[in-house]
Amino acid sequence: MKLSQFNFELPKELLAEYPSEHRDEARLMVIHRESGKIEHKMFKDLIDYFDTDDVMVFNNTKVFPARLFGNKEKTGARIEVFLLRELNAETRLWDVLVDPARKIRIGNKLYFGEDESLVAEVIDNTTSRGRTLRFLYDGSYEEFRKKLNDLGETPLPKYIKREVEPEDAERYQTIYAKQEGAVAAPTAGLHFSKHLLKRLEIKGINLAEVTLHVGLGTFNPVEVEDLSKHKMDSEEAEIAKETTQIVNKGIEDKRRVCAVGTTVMRSLESAVSSNGTLNEFKGWTNKFIFPPYDFSIANCMITNFHTPKSTLLMMISAFMGHELMEKAYKEAIKEKYKFYSYGDAMLIL
Repeated sequence: MKLSQFNFELPKELLAEYPSEHRDEARLMVIHRESGKIEHKMFKDLIDYFDTDDVMVFNNTKVFPARLFGNKEKTGARIEVFLLRELNAETRLWDVLVDPARKIRIGNKLYFGEDESLVAEVIDNTTSRGRTLRFLYDGSYEEFRKKLNDLGETPLPKYIKREVEPEDAERYQTIYAKQEGAVAAPTAGLHFSKHLLKRLEIKGINLAEVTLHVGLGTFNPVEVEDLSKHKMDSEEAEIAKETTQIVNKGIEDKRRVCAVGTTVMRSLESAVSSNGTLNEFKGWTNKFIFPPYDFSIANCMITNFHTPKSTLLMMISAFMGHELMEKAYKEAIKEKYKFYSYGDAMLIL
């Protein structure tokens, strides 16, 4: 398939600036792949579509406050530094994006915080906006990480034009987040409340977890018409033995196995054994799922509404079929569903 097949007109007012007031009261579009039927529900109605011994798989990654603002030495120019990944804990090397990038060259120093106790030196250019920084800080590694967290702000996506609010630290985090390392939230999971999770447990749904630390590569624009030429950035993932046992039992018993979000789907599809079951996994994945694609593990998924030409939309198209995806998205725009990170959700059965 071609990039141009994933373009559509998305009214700007449908990009969600805020989440719904209560997590599980976002809207939920339910898509039945076999019949093409579309239903309009609330997210908390999700439980009605699952039975005892069905499986739900969540991404337990935790977003850290990855966006910092520093001042360039001598000029004092304000520079945004977006932390992408730690390269070396001992030497405090980080891959980052800087903005405006044209002002930041190798050898420059940036100062952070009112007391300027945290300093970073630019030691390499990686891409047009990418740099490698070495952080200089008098203190232990734990104190250094705490300093980063104290100075950083919640890395809301750039489409959200408002100022970051203190409440975003909690709103832009799933309630089951555990493993710190993501620079963007696995947003399908934002709709789960403690109450809904407890109801799922009581009903006998088996809950399993994977970890995939979401990077910005997920949101990188696709710039080639031929999708097979697009390269995804690698993201770190882990699937433990306990999760493989829960998921493989679900497959064996022909139960519903539901991937909560595109990040879970990518993780599962990165660890498929030769006989179509789930393997343990620890490493990096750059798997790019686009049509046509045969899914091996999950047979249903929860996801938000995605933007035109995004890799996330391509995965959804592969999972539900391109025509049905187009129909569902036309319906979503007509019914004024909210799109993107803080937006509404879709359950694809």
